[in-house]
Amino acid sequence: MTLAEKQQQLIADYAIIEDAQERLAAIVDGARRSPPLAATERTESNRVRGCISQAWVVAEQREGLCYFRSDADSPLVRGLLKLLCDLYSDALPREIAATEPMLYEALGLARDLSPTRLNGLRSVRAKIREYADSLSA
Repeated sequence: MTLAEKQQQLIADYAIIEDAQERLAAIVDGARRSPPLAATERTESNRVRGCISQAWVVAEQREGLCYFRSDADSPLVRGLLKLLCDLYSDALPREIAATEPMLYEALGLARDLSPTRLNGLRSVRAKIREYADSLSA
């Protein structure tokens, strides 16, 4: 499955929830069920700069594919980060670099997020892209 197809599938999975606030609650709830990062992974090198909340993204590569995990001190941010990590995990570095996230706009979440939250999400996207670019070089 390509990243574009995966993104469309994630959008379809959440779009069935008609109310935007309930949709956001489902995203936050999904992150609650995933394990937090270990204290040893909450390092300065994994920290997302530009995010108001404390947030971390851990990246790894296995068999040529990238995988991402995240954590944050805010449940909302944790859910939003997990959605991005779910999108970009299990993908080729060049595909990650070339695919911009449309999830938040397509699901109507972008209009409910503050400008500072949206800037933080752009910082997360930049960190994920930076990792993918380093593997593509």
